[in-house]
Amino acid sequence: MKIARKIRVLAAKPGLDGHDRGVKVIARALMDAGMEVIYTGLRQTPQQIVEAAIQEDVDVIAMSVLSGAHDYLFPEVMNLLKEKEIDDILVIGGGIIPDEDVPALKDSGISEIFGPGTLTEDIVNYIKQNLKR
Repeated sequence: MKIARKIRVLAAKPGLDGHDRGVKVIARALMDAGMEVIYTGLRQTPQQIVEAAIQEDVDVIAMSVLSGAHDYLFPEVMNLLKEKEIDDILVIGGGIIPDEDVPALKDSGISEIFGPGTLTEDIVNYIKQNLKR
């Protein structure tokens, strides 16, 4: 009998942003949906996020930024993944991100951006429908 492995998600707060309520709400919703969530805590560097993702063998990296540094931090995570030749991790982002910044983030490899007011079930469904592994 084959036992299905739970979807493993790394929830990360890159940069100096000290607000983590949103990412904790998302983490809880993902756990309630049957996913295994590893929360890195506040003030993680892109390098720490990528190393944790590798060590934890995650399927998804979910980053949240409220500080406005998403235009540097999110692409830097993608650059580090590319340097390590990792292309099978779904990377999503969220937080306070202006609509005009979204196309560049997606061009960098971020699969989707979820803003304030996004239903948690929409995030759960997006992950399930877009896994790369």
